[in-house]
Parts: sequence; C-alpha cells; structure tokens
Amino acid sequence: MNNLEQQLRAGLKQLDIALDDHKIEQLLAYLALFDKWNRSYNLSAIREIEQMVSRHLLDSLAILPLIEGKRLIDVGTGGGLPGIPLAICRPDWDIHLLDSNGKKTRFLFQVKTELGLANVSVHHSRVEAYRPEQLFDGVVSRAFASLEDMTGGCRHLLAPGGYFWAMKGIYPTDELKPLEKSYMVASSHELKVPGESGQRHLLKLAPV
Repeated sequence: MNNLEQQLRAGLKQLDIALDDHKIEQLLAYLALFDKWNRSYNLSAIREIEQMVSRHLLDSLAILPLIEGKRLIDVGTGGGLPGIPLAICRPDWDIHLLDSNGKKTRFLFQVKTELGLANVSVHHSRVEAYRPEQLFDGVVSRAFASLEDMTGGCRHLLAPGGYFWAMKGIYPTDELKPLEKSYMVASSHELKVPGESGQRHLLKLAPV
C-alpha cells in the first residue's frame, strides 16, 4: 500500500465512509489522471498530489453521506469535483458534469472512458444554455462564485422538490441575504475534512 492509498483510507475512516477495494482503486486512478492532466490543463492550482488527496478527494467525499437524490448535476465541475468522486462511490446515482471549458470536459470524457463510469454524463456548455431533457433532484456546486449566481443561473435545472447543494468555506451569511425571499436554508452542515484545517460547509437550499 503506497502513501496515497494510506492517506486516502485513513481519511475515509475519519469520514466514516466504507468503500471496497475497487472504488479505492478508481479514486486513486482518477487522482493519477488529474495530476497528469493538471500539468497541461491547469485543472487545479494545487500541484502536490499528496495535497490533492485531502483538498480534492476527501473534501468532495465529505458531502457523500449528506446528499439526497439520485439524479444530480455538478455545475462548473472543472476537473470533476465533487462529481467524479461521488460517481465512483455511488454507481447507482446518475451524475451529470457541466462545464463551459472545453479542455476540462475533454479531461472528464477521458476519466469517464478510462474508469468505465457508466453513470457519468459530461456536458460542454454554459449553464444558461444547457437545457436537459430531464430535470435534476439536486444541483451541486463546489466552485460557484456566489450563492446568488448559483441559484439564479441554475434554477431551470432543478426538478420540483429538488435542492441546491452548495459547498462553501466559511458560513456564507452575507451571500444568503439576497436569497431570503426566494430560498430557504433547509439545512447546513459543518464539514470536517481530514487533513484540512480551514472551515468547510455544505448548505442545502430549497426554493420557497
């Protein structure tokens, strides 16, 4: 067992997430592809693969026990975070990855192909131009600039009864103020990401 696998397994144990060996192998294979393509495609500002275990994989998987719904779209997914780790761990979920950057979606197609992720669909489009045939139980984002942009730009993707799942650092009190008349915070979870000291939160937002 190499250091990356040890780091990943220890982090998953802290998150109380049990995965079989095949899923562990897929997560590490994704990380290796991410690291390789990052050198040319600038998927992330993080260059050390050891940091990527906590900053990318474990940060994404910290929300796994909290997400509801089986048809999800990761908007502004970039290099596939959190969508790819979620898809690896939950092959029964239908995960869609949306990004307007062609280089990043080419990388995502490569990941889908090499890892055999039949439950992943990749869409190269701006969010306002994307019109799905079927709406989503949840809209997930780790990278949107503001909650107002996320909810305003993605409302047309959400099925009735669906939720926005926003991954944030510190609790975004100021960002929530403009949304008070349109959305409610159905729940908020402070995330403890192994290997990371900064604050992390997951907000579940519901249209009112």
